[in-house]
Amino acid sequence: MEKAPPSKRPRYDAAFRVEALRLARESRSTQAAARALNINTKLLYQWQKAALPPAPADPVEAAEVRQLRAQLRRQAQELDILKKAIASNCYKRSISATPTAP
Repeated sequence: MEKAPPSKRPRYDAAFRVEALRLARESRSTQAAARALNINTKLLYQWQKAALPPAPADPVEAAEVRQLRAQLRRQAQELDILKKAIASNCYKRSISATPTAP
C-alpha cells in the first residue's frame, strides 16, 4: 500500500488558529498579525470569516445585526479615545505635580 505524498501546505491546529484570531483582534491590523505569525494574510482572513456567526436569514434581523455591530464599533472607538484622553491627562498632571528645584 502506497503512502500519499506529504502535503506541502502546513497544517495548523485549533489552538494555533484561536491564538492567531486573538492576536488579529488585538493587533492594529490583520496583516500585521499575519506577518508576526509568519502565515499568509488570506489564510487569516479566511479563519476570521469562518469564526463569524452565520448571518440571519431574515432581512430585518440582518439589518438589525448590522446596525448593532456598527454601534458597537463606534462605542469601542469612543472608549479608546476616552482611555487615551485619561492617560494623557494623568501624564500631564504627573508632570505638573513634580516639584521643581529652586
